[in-house]
Amino acid sequence: MTTSHKFLLLLLRIAILLPSFLHAEVIREQKFAMEPQDQTAVVGSRVTLPCRVIGKSGILQWTKDDFGLGTHRNLSGFERYTMIGSDEEGDFSLEIFPVMLDDDAKYECQVSSGSQGQKGIRSRVAQLTVLVPPEPPRITQGDRLVTTEDREIELECISYGGKPAAEITWIDGLGNVLTDGIEYIVEKLSDGRRYTAKSILKLTPRKIHHNTTFTCQAQNTAERTHRSAKLKLEVKYAPKVSVSILSGANAGGRIPEGSEVRLGCKADANPSNVQYRWFLNDEPLIGDYGTELVLFNVTRKHHDAIVKCEAQNAVGKSEESQTLDVSYGPQFRNRPRNIQADHGSSVTMTCDVDGNPFPDVSWYHENSKKIVSTSPNLTLRVDEKTAGKYYCKAKVPGFPEIGAEASILLKGPPSIVSHRTQFGIEGDNVRVECTAFSIPAPQRVMWTFNGKEVDLHDQDYSILEDPLPEGVKSTLIIRESQERHFGMYNCSVSNAYGTDVVEISLMPQKSFPMLIIVIGVIGAVIVLIIIIMIIFLCHRQGNKKPPPETDTNTIEKQCKESDRSSNISDLKLDLRAGSSNSNMHCDLDYIPGAESETGSESVITRIGVPLAGPVNVNSQDIYRYSADYTEPNFPPKDGQNNNGYVPYVDYARDYTPPTIQPSVSQACVVTSESLQSTRLQLLPLGGLPNGGPPSVDPRFSATYGNPYLRQPPPGVGLPTPNTANPAATPAPPPYTRDLRCTSSAATMLTSSHSPTMTMVTTTSPMSVTSLNGAPHAVRLPNSPTSQYIVPNSNVTIKRATMATHV
Repeated sequence: MTTSHKFLLLLLRIAILLPSFLHAEVIREQKFAMEPQDQTAVVGSRVTLPCRVIGKSGILQWTKDDFGLGTHRNLSGFERYTMIGSDEEGDFSLEIFPVMLDDDAKYECQVSSGSQGQKGIRSRVAQLTVLVPPEPPRITQGDRLVTTEDREIELECISYGGKPAAEITWIDGLGNVLTDGIEYIVEKLSDGRRYTAKSILKLTPRKIHHNTTFTCQAQNTAERTHRSAKLKLEVKYAPKVSVSILSGANAGGRIPEGSEVRLGCKADANPSNVQYRWFLNDEPLIGDYGTELVLFNVTRKHHDAIVKCEAQNAVGKSEESQTLDVSYGPQFRNRPRNIQADHGSSVTMTCDVDGNPFPDVSWYHENSKKIVSTSPNLTLRVDEKTAGKYYCKAKVPGFPEIGAEASILLKGPPSIVSHRTQFGIEGDNVRVECTAFSIPAPQRVMWTFNGKEVDLHDQDYSILEDPLPEGVKSTLIIRESQERHFGMYNCSVSNAYGTDVVEISLMPQKSFPMLIIVIGVIGAVIVLIIIIMIIFLCHRQGNKKPPPETDTNTIEKQCKESDRSSNISDLKLDLRAGSSNSNMHCDLDYIPGAESETGSESVITRIGVPLAGPVNVNSQDIYRYSADYTEPNFPPKDGQNNNGYVPYVDYARDYTPPTIQPSVSQACVVTSESLQSTRLQLLPLGGLPNGGPPSVDPRFSATYGNPYLRQPPPGVGLPTPNTANPAATPAPPPYTRDLRCTSSAATMLTSSHSPTMTMVTTTSPMSVTSLNGAPHAVRLPNSPTSQYIVPNSNVTIKRATMATHV
């Protein structure tokens, strides 16, 4: 048989045996289409562990931690365990519901060997992790804690039974998550599966933590939301102090010098019972000061002073300070000084001033009004132009400007500035002066006379040297000078830079007698006074206009003569002359405050136009009088005393006059003259010619209402006049209104052709009545005068204005 035949035979056998071989391999193999995986479940949830087998011929079971759960799908004995799926699909997945913590284990799906010799198979081990949420956290310090500021405390938060252990987070009252000062501790529970977590927060409380709430949050992977616990923190803290200026400062915060400043101290403390103390530059201020401090008359000494407020409570004390910024005007610390310098050297002048705000400084040169410098220090190079006087001015807004001056003195030889001719009185002490400008100061001053140096040992001479700011003044004194002492004197002044010499001629001067000087002065004063008086008199004489000499002036003079003979200063009579001289009136006007020729009031006589008719006055007239002099018989109306003045008195109501029955003996006697003359007749002393006391109404008496003219009651002196306010003392009433005589025994004053006026003079009171229509003079009781003007019946009596000023 050939080789090719053998190869074909072999292929045939393989083809016959291959199908049976392949069929035998498929029947015997068991494998997993899906195996369980590691899973995590939360207690109470549902979990499924997958297991799907292909070609299952053996027995399938689930093991838990290598412990078989059973081969039946219902897994009896394990109520929460079930194999779900169907045999046709080969699905034998394990379902656990509800998951318990005990279900946390390792699970495996196993298939035993088949009946045809199939090999048993095992799935991969799946770990089921059961998660347990922690219990709500708890803060061991409770829900409220009272503590003190700056004292470290520990807050502990615990979370029990979590699997895994809970994560704890702290959040302060401001919402900030705290990460510093936290200690985290995990402890396993006795079941070996759950954990207890602790978080300890170490905290130093501050004022900002007062009345805030701290939160502890606990959470693990078993749940999405966190659980929390809260604690409210009450922090006791020392006062937190702030000091501010309440009043007395301007908008810039500066306090004007001399003003009053009020400072306030505000303290935030817990507890709020706070005691305050104030300090000025660390010196306690004595006084019961509370939250406010008042400083009176703040001066520049208070500038930059530190005012401190200290507040203390039960926890502690704290303090805060405020620096005072006082604005004040400029003031020199050191005034500029004169500087002596060589030509070409450099010098610096200082204007050292103090002020708040810092003063504006300006330098001026005496030869220019322009500002040389605005710096407190002025640096210059010295020469003839820069030497001289400089002015330093300092100014602070709102305050007066101050200034000072100083000079740059250029060093050089002396220069004598004294007069070349000087005088002295022979016989007196003579002074010869030599004043020299010298920078630097002179080293020597020498006097010579007639070519010889003045001998200081000679008693006739002495030298007095007075140093000056910029030189020296040397005075040669000659005692009891004689003719030989007059002549040419040389003054020589020397310093390090040179010498200056001048000749001074001393000449005698005759003394002028002092008596002649005094007499001349007095004479000049007398002449000046005489000239002034002449000018004054001429000026007054030029202003006077003499009145024309007329009959009216003559009548006025007569009226004045009549007034001089009367003691009644307030009596007014009008005597006026008509156009036909048939009526003559003498008008006496009273001017308050003017002095009369009798030493009392002033009475001015004038000639006026007669009134239209007579003024009739009866007993019902209203009078005004001064109440300073109280009449006992007439008290003030209604019992009131209106400060010494009664507006009016109605005598028709207050007083009833007695019935007057005048007799012939009581009438007035008047003689008449011709029309061309008017004369006065004096009645004899003691009353009327027929004698007898008068019986008249006292209201018509000149003494009525005038305390100076009436007789006081027996034993009663005159009342004291009220002169405190003369303007408030009104005038008394006129003493007569209508002068009429009623006695038939009186003498007629009129004739058929001429009116006659008669002045009746008596020493006793009189009244004027009318007898058959003719006026007569009658005595009045308590009359202070003996003269009465009685006009004719056709003579009009004019009521003039009357006043009495006490």
